[in-house]
Amino acid sequence: MSANADSGSVGPSLCKVDNLHQQVLASFPLCQMIREDLTQNPRFCKLLAMLSQHVECHGLTLKLEKELEMAERDLQTQRLRWLCSESLHRLLREMVFEHSVRKHLSNVPAEDDMFYETMKHNLLVGQCVRQLDLSDYFKQDSPPLLGLDAQQILDLASTQKDLWKTRQRLSRELEKHLLKKCFSLLSYYHPGDEREGVKNMKLLHLSGQLDGKIKRVVCLKGKSYESAALLQQQTCCYISELFGCIQILQSLILDHRLKAQKEIDKNKIEYFEAKCEIVIQKIRAEMMEIQLDTYTEDTISAHRKITEKLEAELKASQGEKHAVDSMLSSFEFFGKEFEVLAEEYSRLRQEIDTKNWALKEFSYPTN
Repeated sequence: MSANADSGSVGPSLCKVDNLHQQVLASFPLCQMIREDLTQNPRFCKLLAMLSQHVECHGLTLKLEKELEMAERDLQTQRLRWLCSESLHRLLREMVFEHSVRKHLSNVPAEDDMFYETMKHNLLVGQCVRQLDLSDYFKQDSPPLLGLDAQQILDLASTQKDLWKTRQRLSRELEKHLLKKCFSLLSYYHPGDEREGVKNMKLLHLSGQLDGKIKRVVCLKGKSYESAALLQQQTCCYISELFGCIQILQSLILDHRLKAQKEIDKNKIEYFEAKCEIVIQKIRAEMMEIQLDTYTEDTISAHRKITEKLEAELKASQGEKHAVDSMLSSFEFFGKEFEVLAEEYSRLRQEIDTKNWALKEFSYPTN
């Protein structure tokens, strides 16, 4: 019984803790927390649970959230008012422009011309007044634009009678112009010649169709933004991976090139060595061929005889040299006195040779 009671008490407590964790994680989706973080920090989990009663999921307090909602509603209201005013102003300018085009193409009644001229004049006055109001708002300390104020511009507006006539007709003309634009828009979405009643029925459903298309365009635009962001993220990842692959490929190419370059250099060296050996053998063969062409058997035998004669003369010269060397050595025995006599003897021999040569020259008969 006690064991069952303990298990029953533990079960609800675990369920309560799990619900608390789920509540905290759901209340703060922007925080990158997991269930293990809350389990390891129970006090922090309780603090977040208490804080979730006063803070929205995106981090704003309840009071600030209400103020933000009121500001957004006020902004939406102001934006809607401005949009209505701007749309009406653009429609009126468009009507004036179309009237100017019709006036140049065909004759226009004087009443219509007066109506559109009055509307054009008052639109211009209203635009000038609005410009003066904006200049006064942004430059409160400076003088007004061109020294004018809004009342001076309003004095240039049309008379009350012309304004009253224009206002009475303006609603009808504006309704006709809007109906014409709606029919042109309808003919764009549903082209074809149909009756007036069918067009009116389709025109009633046109706004819903346009709303659906606008929502679809907004949805597709959001998806396109998400796709563009995802594409950009994937492109960055792809480029980073591509750079990594290029670096790996460069390292592989460099290693392979270094290893292959060693083999290539070795093969080149062996090739050049073989080529040099072939060139040397070819030179030797050419030299042998030249020798064979140059030295015949008779030439070789003559060279042998010349060699033998030169060797014999060389031996005789060497013998004479040996005898002269022995004589010189015996002359050196007499000392310096004999050296002086030898020099005198060589001088006398030189003079004798010179006089003999002169005597021969003078003894030749002259013509």
